Amino acid sequence: MSRLNNGDQFPALELPAVGGGTISLPGDLAGYYGVVLIYRGSWCPYCNAQLAAFSRAADALNDLGVKVVAFSVDDAETTAALVSKRKLSFPVGHSADADKIAAVTDAYVSEEPHYLQSTGFVLAPDGTVRLAVYSSGAIGRLVADDVIGFIRYIKEHPDLR
Repeated sequence: MSRLNNGDQFPALELPAVGGGTISLPGDLAGYYGVVLIYRGSWCPYCNAQLAAFSRAADALNDLGVKVVAFSVDDAETTAALVSKRKLSFPVGHSADADKIAAVTDAYVSEEPHYLQSTGFVLAPDGTVRLAVYSSGAIGRLVADDVIGFIRYIKEHPDLR
């Protein structure tokens, strides 16, 4: 698999969600602009900052019709504690299989310990990729304010949709 590019269909993924149920991608985001955040784990300070920033931006994202989901390889208990601590207002998945996710998204994987590096996608309402950000290490990730500006720009310029 090569990296996902603009216009590619986002692959089908199923992840257990904090609080029960399943996150189904891209289906759960269908009809909306979507943000998919793959974060390294609850131990990562950069990931914590990113997730908290997206939660703080919830009103602006909602006003634009944007849904956000996030997930990592962390287990259910660890992820639930992160959601509570950071007051995350969007669905968060847990127990992701790093190798399976990497196989369909080509996200970078750390081997020791085994986890996915930060990877983010902005999806169009039809589930196609509009923007992909792949990081091979601790920094380099989607920023909430940039996503808000990007989606505003797309909506103001229908010829770019």
